Amino acid sequence: MDEQKRLLLAVVLSVVVLVGYQYFFTAPPEFNNPSQEVQNREAGQSNNQAGTANNPNVSDYTSGTGNQNQTAQSNQPKPEVTDYRTILVSTPLYEIAISEHMATVNSFSLKGYKETNQQDSPLKQLVPEQLVNGTLSFNMEGGTIQGLDNAVYSAGIDTSALSLNQGEKTIVFSWMNPQGISVKKIFTFRADSFLIDCNILIQNGSGMPVNDAIVISMPGFYNDEIKKQSRFAFQGPIAFINDKYQDIAPDDIEDQDTFNGTIDWAGYTSQYFMTAVLPKEAIKATLKLSYANDIATNRFVQKMDRLDPGKQGQYDYTYYMGPKSYKLLSTYDNKLAKAINFGWFDIIAKPLLITMNTIHDFIPNYGIAIILLTILIKLVFWPLGTKSYKSMNEMKKVQPLMMKLREKYKDDKQRMNQEVMGLYKTYKVNPASGCLPLLVQMPIFFALYRMLYQAIELRHAPFFGWIADLSAPDRLFSFNFSIPMMDAPAGIPVLTLLMGASFLLQQKMTPTAGDPMQAKMMMLMPIFMTVLFINFPAGLVLYMFINNIISMGQQYYTQKKFS
Repeated sequence: MDEQKRLLLAVVLSVVVLVGYQYFFTAPPEFNNPSQEVQNREAGQSNNQAGTANNPNVSDYTSGTGNQNQTAQSNQPKPEVTDYRTILVSTPLYEIAISEHMATVNSFSLKGYKETNQQDSPLKQLVPEQLVNGTLSFNMEGGTIQGLDNAVYSAGIDTSALSLNQGEKTIVFSWMNPQGISVKKIFTFRADSFLIDCNILIQNGSGMPVNDAIVISMPGFYNDEIKKQSRFAFQGPIAFINDKYQDIAPDDIEDQDTFNGTIDWAGYTSQYFMTAVLPKEAIKATLKLSYANDIATNRFVQKMDRLDPGKQGQYDYTYYMGPKSYKLLSTYDNKLAKAINFGWFDIIAKPLLITMNTIHDFIPNYGIAIILLTILIKLVFWPLGTKSYKSMNEMKKVQPLMMKLREKYKDDKQRMNQEVMGLYKTYKVNPASGCLPLLVQMPIFFALYRMLYQAIELRHAPFFGWIADLSAPDRLFSFNFSIPMMDAPAGIPVLTLLMGASFLLQQKMTPTAGDPMQAKMMMLMPIFMTVLFINFPAGLVLYMFINNIISMGQQYYTQKKFS
C-alpha cells in the first residue's frame, strides 16, 4: 500500500471518529433556568410550591433528591408541610437556601457564573426546580429514626437571611422525634470557599438502640436530552472509590446499583458543575443508586456504630457545590480534583489543561491561550511533522515511476507489488514514515479535543469580536430562520468557514493520489470537515484552524527545503 493510500486511511479513520463524536456527542446547549425569587424563599415558600414553577427548561447542571427510603425510588414529595422557614446564606462566592423542612439545600446560585452569557442572565442555579425535595438530604437507610424522612428542623438563628463577607458562620438545624431521638445538622459556611462542613449529631433519648446506616443523597435530573449530551461530557453519579475515579451512567444502574469500597467522595456531576459529599476521611462505605422518572440518585451510605439509649454519635462531612475547575479543586486538601477526568485521554488532557491555564495566567484571554497552546504542541511535534512532509515530498518524486509500474503490471498484482517495493528500496522511500507521525499525534489531537470540550474555563469565555463564548459554536449575526445541519442559533459560522478554507488550501499543497477516485475523495474532505465542525464549540474550531495554518507553513517550508 503506497503512501497516499496510507494517508487516506489515516484521514478517513480520523473522520469516522469525528463523525461519531458529532453524532453521539453533540454539544449541550445552554438553557435559561432562573432561580426562584429571594423574596419567595424568605417568605418560607414550600418545596412543593417551588417544584411547580412554570419553567420547563433545565440548566446544564442538575441536582436534587428523592425519597431516601430504599423501598421508594421515586422523587415524589412527602405530605405537605408548610410551617417552616428557608434560611438564605449569601457569601462572595454563592447564595445558598436551606429549608428547615428536612434541612436540605433547595437552591444554590453561583455568583461567578451565569445561566447564559447574556448580560441580564440570572446566576447559575445548581438545584433545578424539577427536583422538589432539594439535594444533600439526610436519612436512615432502615428508617430507624421515625419521622426523619419528613422532619421539620428548627434553625438556631432569628433571621431568615444572613450575609457572610469574611470568616465563617455556623447554623445549627435541630429536630427531635416523639420517641426522644434528637438530630442536629450543623452547617459551617466559609466566605472564601465552596466547601461547607456538615456535622450530624444524633442523641438517642429513646429506650431502644439505634443500629442503622446514614444515607446522604445527591440526585440529578436526567432526561433524554441530557442523556444525549452526556455521551461526550459525562453527566450523572460519580465517586472516588477504592482510589479510582468512577462514573456510573444512569442507564447502567439497572445492571449494577450498588458499589462497595473505600470512598473519598461521592457526588453528581454535569458538564461543568458538581455536587459532592466528602466524609472526614476516606471510609468503608456503600453507594446505592437508582434511576426512575428522569431522576438519577447517588446515595452515600455509611454504617453507624450502634447507638444505645442515652448515647450520642457524631458524623462529620464536607459538602461541595460548585464549578469543576481543576485549578480551584487542586487547592483543596482532598481528592476532589480527581473529578476532573477526561477518560482514556486523561493522562494527556490534564497536562494540556494545566498548560492552557498557566498561559491564561499571563495572557487573560482563553482564545489566545488556545492559540499559544496549539503553537506549543506543534513545536513539540515539529520533528515528526517534518519527517511526515519530507516523506510526502519523496513520494511525490517517485510517483510517476509508480504509475508506470502499475500500468505495466496491472494484470499481475503480485509482480506489481514486488516492483513497487523494489522502487521504494532503490529510492530509499519508506511509505509508512509519512503516516506514522500522524498516528503518533492522534492521541494528543483527541485529548486536546476532549479537554477543550469539557473545560469550564471556556464556558462563556470571550475571544474577540463575534466570538463571545468559546464553548459555543461561532455565529456572526443571528437569523430568525433555521439552516439545515446547523444548530440554533443560526448565523454565519465565520471561523468554521475559515477553518474549512484552510483544509482546502492544505489539501491543494498535498501531493495528489495516483488513483483518481482517491484524489476526488480527498478534495471532498474540506467540505465534509466544514460541515462536521459547524456545530462544534468555537474553542475547538479555533484550535483546528490554527493547527492547519501552522501545518501549511511547515509543509511549505519542508517542500522547499527538500525539493
